[in-house]
Amino acid sequence: MRLINLDSRAALLIGDAALDLASASNGRFGPDLASVYDQWPAVREFAATADGSAATAFDAKRLGAPAPAPRQVFAIGMNYRAHAEEAGLAVPSIPATFTKYPTCIVGPNSDVALPTGNVDWEVELVVVIGARAERVAVGDAWSYVAGLTVGQDLSERVVQFGAGGQFALGKSFPGFGPMGPALVTPDELDDPDDLALGCSINGETVQDARTSDMVFSVAQLVAELSAVVPLLPGDVIYTGTPSGIGATRQPPRFLQPGEVLETWVEGIGRMQHRLVGAES
Repeated sequence: MRLINLDSRAALLIGDAALDLASASNGRFGPDLASVYDQWPAVREFAATADGSAATAFDAKRLGAPAPAPRQVFAIGMNYRAHAEEAGLAVPSIPATFTKYPTCIVGPNSDVALPTGNVDWEVELVVVIGARAERVAVGDAWSYVAGLTVGQDLSERVVQFGAGGQFALGKSFPGFGPMGPALVTPDELDDPDDLALGCSINGETVQDARTSDMVFSVAQLVAELSAVVPLLPGDVIYTGTPSGIGATRQPPRFLQPGEVLETWVEGIGRMQHRLVGAES
């Protein structure tokens, strides 16, 4: 199953066409995305037998984030071995967790305003929760996952490392949490624990890795986080970035107005964002 946010309405992605969920279900589900995650098991059951003949073509520019209003947004630092190595830091023994504020979330094809010249890129696999998860065992964790999507954990490094470290602020400027183009259920993927992911700037690949290099897998993250905080339907986990960020390059490199950032995860899709100046 593939779920999209089309004009702020939940829709099933069938091939390249969209089936409005509220219309197809005679108002049983949707149209808002939050209510869909609150009813996730029933939505999955309905989608398995939905008649796709009414699906229609759409312009990808109309897509929003597939989880646009999570109650909680978690993000994980240093969750790829090669990224820890490039940063000169030890591989963590427990997930290094911080938050992004939900107001930073945007869709897969928007412009993103750069507040300064020190904005970095971070391709990430993003997890969306489909059922309340509290003290979940690793072996059961995937059953609490609604699906996966593509994300960027854009980061303004001056604010992030200022005042002793302000990760939440430095990573939560407007537009700093793009995700999309679709939420893909794990059964759609050959191996949801081993997906190619990467990003490019103006066509130059700057990150290229596989999620199998994660220190903590998706299941481990769900288990570790839910041991402390109940995870709620529609909540989001940014699972960490691989090596290749701009801050660790010599000399450091940051995103500039006019550049185009393209981001992808195997089996899920691609996003494309144009970077603009703050005054644009």
